[in-house]
Formats: sequence, structure tokens, C-alpha cells
Amino acid sequence: MHLGNYLGILENSEKQLCDAFEQVARHHKDEPDIEQMCHKLSAWSREHRGRVMGFVAKYSEDRSSEPKNLKRDLFDQPRKGSLALLRDLHDLWLLTQEVQLCWTVIKQAALALRDEELKATYEFCCARTKRQGDWLLGRIKQAAPQTLIVAA
Repeated sequence: MHLGNYLGILENSEKQLCDAFEQVARHHKDEPDIEQMCHKLSAWSREHRGRVMGFVAKYSEDRSSEPKNLKRDLFDQPRKGSLALLRDLHDLWLLTQEVQLCWTVIKQAALALRDEELKATYEFCCARTKRQGDWLLGRIKQAAPQTLIVAA
């Protein structure tokens, strides 16, 4: 069974997302909604990660640390200029999609195993991950016109 491996991927992805939200909050303090929401959404990912850890221990035959470099690759260094916020939101959205897909895969395993506790964890965490992605997409749509059309 490779469930422990995929739970490791999910746990690491949630950590990457948590850290990325905190990084974006620090880099965009001049945008009050960004700082506040990124801290809140980071806390959600931290909580999700905590919930996953029990299942990692339960199904721990082989655990993967993938994608350990995803955040590093997306947020290589602080960005500057008018595109910085838009690009950071874009990269956060990509990370949320990684987490969302991991949760979808975990749900399928929970259904196959009839693990009601894992299924309930999926339902709670996946719904909030979707909200993270939805907020980011809305904020991207808000920032895009001014960033891309208005001269700096």
C-alpha cells in the first residue's frame, strides 16, 4: 500500500503552502487585505497539516517528502515591481491546486479503505483548500487589469 507515501506528499504540500502564504504576507505588507488573508490561509494549511500527521503515522510504511522544492522553485527570491503581487498570487494559486489534487487522491483511498475518519478529514480540509484557491483567483482577477494595463 502506498497511502503513506501520498500522505507524505500531502503533508509536505500543506507545509509548502503554509510557508508560502507567510512569505507573501511578509512581502506585501503594503496590501492590508493580502497580509491579513495570507496569515489566515496559512493558519488553515498549518491546521490541515496537523490533521494529516495522525494519518501519516497510521499509514507510515513509506513516506514521501515530495514536492520538497516546489515552494522554493516558485518563490525563488522576493519579486519587485508592479508584477510582484500578481506573480506571487499566481504561484500561491498553483500551490493550492497541488494540495487540492493531493486531497482528491487521498479521498479515493479513504473511500476504498472505508476509513471514515480520513474521509471526514478530507471533507473538512479540501473544502477550505478550495476556499483558499477561490480567494486567490478572485484576488488575481482584481489585480490583473491594473497590473497588466496601467503603466508603472
